[in-house]
Amino acid sequence: MTAADGPEGLVAAVLVGGQGRRLRPAVPDRPKALAPVAGRPAVSYILEQLQHGGVAEAVLCTGDRGAMITQALGVKYGTVNLRYSQELSPLGTAGALRLARPLLTSEPVLALNGDSLCRLDLRAFLAWHRASGAAATLALARQSDTTRYGAVDLAENGMVRRFVEKSAAGGPGWVSAGVYLLSQAFLASIGAGRPVSLEREVFPAWVGRGLAAWTGAEALLDIGVPEAYAQAGAHVQRLTGASGP
Repeated sequence: MTAADGPEGLVAAVLVGGQGRRLRPAVPDRPKALAPVAGRPAVSYILEQLQHGGVAEAVLCTGDRGAMITQALGVKYGTVNLRYSQELSPLGTAGALRLARPLLTSEPVLALNGDSLCRLDLRAFLAWHRASGAAATLALARQSDTTRYGAVDLAENGMVRRFVEKSAAGGPGWVSAGVYLLSQAFLASIGAGRPVSLEREVFPAWVGRGLAAWTGAEALLDIGVPEAYAQAGAHVQRLTGASGP
């Protein structure tokens, strides 16, 4: 795989525009992307993993108190060049990508939720996505209890068959790790004129139309709720030395 075909050629979109209401009791004075984890902003671990994976450009999709994120991070994190797409009103995770699309010039685009951390081999993830011919690929992690996340049901060929809602999920299974490879055709399908959710609207609409999943993510932690955020310091120690997001 050449640099043009590998992670080095990807543009990453980091979704940090959420209002973070669930986390606000624990972190009242800043957006959750800047919530301190082991003395550093939470989003810095995602950017560090992008750097280790060879990604050279990231677009931070900001919203609530986005100016604080821009001021804290600037235009470069290590070797990763940073740009910003600021939503003026909540657009949802898919709407944020729709707004940022002029900056998301690679094929595919790597998209990451800014409030979750996991370990995966980005080069292997990208190679699987390209080989599958999928329009979009979700990275999945195995969880002993899927109740909090909802589950993803897969066919034997790795294509997504359905999503199981949080209230109906339970027991062990595969859950989304919040890391995606999205084709330009997939991004072009996101409707305009209203807020749109990747997880609740766009991904389910692509089931049976080229939506795949790769089961190589590990050590998933969603820091968007106070109880998980309290574990984040220990969690990032387990991620030390990871070679990809």
